[in-house]
Amino acid sequence: MEAKAWLFAVVSFFHDLFTVIWMGGLLVTVMSYLPALKDALGNGPQTRKTILAFQKRQSVWVYISMGGLILTGLLMSKQNADFVHLFGFGNAFSTVLSIKHILVVIMIGLTLYRSLFVNRPREGMPPKNEKLSFQLLLINAGLAVAVLFTSGLVAALAKPFSG
Repeated sequence: MEAKAWLFAVVSFFHDLFTVIWMGGLLVTVMSYLPALKDALGNGPQTRKTILAFQKRQSVWVYISMGGLILTGLLMSKQNADFVHLFGFGNAFSTVLSIKHILVVIMIGLTLYRSLFVNRPREGMPPKNEKLSFQLLLINAGLAVAVLFTSGLVAALAKPFSG
């Protein structure tokens, strides 16, 4: 295998890894972690304390993954002859890729808004902020599924790698 193909494989691996960390972590949190935590501990202060500790630790990985996805995504896009430009809609491949990028930008915006404004560390988060935080989490989980679906479409439309 040529060096260019190896490099593309490594970049693709990291793109997938960052996707799993951020979007996979988001889906596991919504589908398993939070329901199990509430089943085990109820809705009391210990649950809130555990959720805040988890969010603090997970947010570091999410921010690293966001940056990694942007970098690896830019590197991967340039490998396909159908790639027009960032947010280009010149053909089916670029259109679907642009839709995926728009969804990711929305996810990044919601994540930053949720972590920097809604979940700001402080004593006793107001109930309305807890509700909004959870709603934003659910919206981002839905967007993550849409991003994964558009990724599948992009892969289906991609021309075979020409090392």
